[in-house]
Amino acid sequence: MMQQEIKNDLLLRTLRGEATERTPVWMMRQAGRYLPEYIRLREQYSFFERCQNPELACEITLQPVDIVGVDAAILFSDILVVPQAMGMEVQLVEKLGPLLPQPVKTAGDLQRIRVPDVNDTLNYVFEAIQLIKKELSGRVPLIGFAGAPWTLLCYMVQGKGSKTFDEAKAFCYQQPETAHALLQMITDTTIAYLKGQVAAGADVLQVFDSWGGLLSKSDFEEFSLRYIRQIVAALKERVPVIVFAKGAWGSLGEMAATGAAGLGIDWCIEPQTARNLAGEHITLQGNFDPAKLLAPIPRIEKETKAMLRAFGNGRHIANLGHGILPNVPVDHAKAFVNTVKEYSFADL
Repeated sequence: MMQQEIKNDLLLRTLRGEATERTPVWMMRQAGRYLPEYIRLREQYSFFERCQNPELACEITLQPVDIVGVDAAILFSDILVVPQAMGMEVQLVEKLGPLLPQPVKTAGDLQRIRVPDVNDTLNYVFEAIQLIKKELSGRVPLIGFAGAPWTLLCYMVQGKGSKTFDEAKAFCYQQPETAHALLQMITDTTIAYLKGQVAAGADVLQVFDSWGGLLSKSDFEEFSLRYIRQIVAALKERVPVIVFAKGAWGSLGEMAATGAAGLGIDWCIEPQTARNLAGEHITLQGNFDPAKLLAPIPRIEKETKAMLRAFGNGRHIANLGHGILPNVPVDHAKAFVNTVKEYSFADL
């Protein structure tokens, strides 16, 4: 696909470590649940209808660019389209979250999942990306994404959301060979899927390891990072890759060594500590507490400026430390975005 020129390329320049006049800003989960325009579509279409219909996915992806004014679009989709493509049933129950009614429990269960042909099973995502790129017409970059293999294993084994994923962890400790076989299948599928996203037009990729923080440092290396490393290695020459492993900040140095262009961090680590761990040659992304967007607007503006000062000049993408909450008022999200956009490095 022909790469079109991107008018606002702040995000891309920041990921390359180039000098910029200000910090770029976008928000995880910016396409969705807090926007009234999205809620109207949610009332008409089921979750997977919204994901699988390229026109709807395109409309939802563009909403925050038009309404909130962020510096990047992120594809509207879900990390669980990968287990679905691998042959697992995935239901998304509004207000309850994901349900995988036939989870993986034994080596025998691997017989009913497969590494699919992504051009067949996930083609609707690639069609959506092509449409989004056309509609964006170079206004801002488009971020594609996938879940990290460990986070996908958590859902595929536990069968539903959890705060601790004890069953998924027990599976890894009791059946390590089966766990590694499953993680490799997920990794192979994810690499093909992300290559397809880039071929369709994604400018940047983010790997979400939402549950990386549930593992000790050595277990994170064994069950997560060794697979993330394969993904980054396969894609980093094509586009910049951002790795976001929530809570796994003890491994920021090792994650920086993967060749990723950026690392997402949550609000439980100080920017300077993250910088010390990650080193000088990588872009950090984060780390505003999403719950803080429920504070009064003057407080949001004050805290956002404090965050920007803490990260300092350059090599930082302003973002939340996790996804935006559904009850955040749109004008509060705009206040966060506008404060970043109005803050120039000359102010430091």
